[in-house]
Amino acid sequence: MRARQAIALLALAGAFVALYLTLYKIGALGQLSCSVGECETVNLSRWATFLHLPLAAWGLLTYVALFALAVTGLQERYEDSRAISRATAALAGWSVLFSAYLTYLELFVIHAICIWCVTSACIMTLLFIASLLDLRRTAAS
Repeated sequence: MRARQAIALLALAGAFVALYLTLYKIGALGQLSCSVGECETVNLSRWATFLHLPLAAWGLLTYVALFALAVTGLQERYEDSRAISRATAALAGWSVLFSAYLTYLELFVIHAICIWCVTSACIMTLLFIASLLDLRRTAAS
């Protein structure tokens, strides 16, 4: 149960980061607050959109989905649901791999790092670890 609570809290934190970056990308914010790195370079690069949507918006959707899975899994009816644990671990695992690919692009293609993107990747890694702990818990049930 604690793993799902952690997943919900981490997903909420990640959603705020992704929302901030999405608002910048669509022009609702004038400038990114970025004390470390070159966030604007990364977020204005050609790799910052996928299927005509900002990558941050895809991240936001992913965090919202992870939050919904975690909150659903906290309900008494679903607290031992292996399906929710598997879906959460699969989505978080895929997202960690995608975050690793994006970090590769930042380091070796764009040659700029966005601290917000790194923060999101760290949050997603913690989400994946929590989802594996939850998966292990439901396997033992």
